Amino acid sequence: MLQNIYHFLQLNDRLFTGGMPTAQQLEDASKAGVQVVINLALPDSERALQDEQSIVRSLGMQYIAIPVVWDLPTRRDLDEFMDAMDAHSDETLLVHCQANYRVSGFMALYRILRLGWDPSEALKDVRRIWNPADYPVWEKFMEANLSAAPHRPESEAGP
Repeated sequence: MLQNIYHFLQLNDRLFTGGMPTAQQLEDASKAGVQVVINLALPDSERALQDEQSIVRSLGMQYIAIPVVWDLPTRRDLDEFMDAMDAHSDETLLVHCQANYRVSGFMALYRILRLGWDPSEALKDVRRIWNPADYPVWEKFMEANLSAAPHRPESEAGP
């Protein structure tokens, strides 16, 4: 059951996020219509599935790995993530990492930088799980990316 994924959040009808899923939860994701799995965790993360890519593909889903080092997230990682989100915006996605910290942070930045969301709205899902202020590397990373971003008026914002 998808809802049993650690720190699971359903952000809309086609976008699910969470921590590290089990093989059974990936099967559940496939049955729920997920078409693409994006993994931001490192292959040696705690509870990482051996050969997750093969498992995902055997279930008929596409697999995208963007390993983000917890203590060193980069703008390149974020750009790769946002490009993958844009490329698959019409598909049903499961985006995960180890605990849904990386994902929720990147998702908030994606919503703000690419979709034009108001930062206070975009950060609500992050705060449902964790507080970036507790992790200075992430707080600085998020602040740096937000301060460098042009803010689009709400009337130009996407979904």
